[in-house]
Amino acid sequence: MPAGGQPAGAAAADSGLTENVAGALCYVLGFITGIIFLVLAPFNQNKTVRFHAFQSIFMSVGCIAIGIGLSIVSIMLHAISFWIGSLFTLVHLVFSLGIFVLWLYMMFKTYNNVKVVLPIIGPLAEKQA
Repeated sequence: MPAGGQPAGAAAADSGLTENVAGALCYVLGFITGIIFLVLAPFNQNKTVRFHAFQSIFMSVGCIAIGIGLSIVSIMLHAISFWIGSLFTLVHLVFSLGIFVLWLYMMFKTYNNVKVVLPIIGPLAEKQA
């Protein structure tokens, strides 16, 4: 038990949301909900919710950056050759679908109290939490 004699999820339970629901909600709007849960009082002291908030922020910022990079490369390849650009656009669409599946997976696993630590950004989120 942490200091104060309350169980670890008690702060989240006091607000009406359980720890797993708050963690899953961190992923709903990416970095926006991640920041919201880092600012809200009962959740910013919960280590699990903080982890999911930071991982959501890092994941969404990374996906946005990679998406912008893929768009730029796709535009440049379209200028060189329509067919190469179209093929690369297909790669970009597969990447986008993968991000959507990852987003759903993260919310589902977090809701079911399974902690998924993503490569590279997961350990960074653990350090920040």
